[in-house]
Amino acid sequence: MNVQKGEWENLIPCIDRHITTENEGELSVITFPRFRSKFMQKYFVPKNKSAVIRIRLEEHGTAVWNLIDGNRTVSDIIDILAGYFDNEKNYEYRIITYIVQLHKQGFVKLKKK
Repeated sequence: MNVQKGEWENLIPCIDRHITTENEGELSVITFPRFRSKFMQKYFVPKNKSAVIRIRLEEHGTAVWNLIDGNRTVSDIIDILAGYFDNEKNYEYRIITYIVQLHKQGFVKLKKK
């Protein structure tokens, strides 16, 4: 998706269907297949390696991840987390950058409002 500067706030992040989320205490752990193709999973997963990859999100990442529901816009998420980030300088930029990174890695898809 080609997004212009300033348009991120109106996009709605949606978790990719291959991603599952678990909770470990206060933090979220996202899990996804090493390969999406069943063929690749069967023949290319290295021995002694799991067929899935698990990523434990840190506190701020968990706060953002838990608000991605396919309905909230990036702007909605920023507004909800204003208090969480204690309105620190540039917190909006941090949230947008994080969501952009999730999108680039294929963890979330972005749809227009």
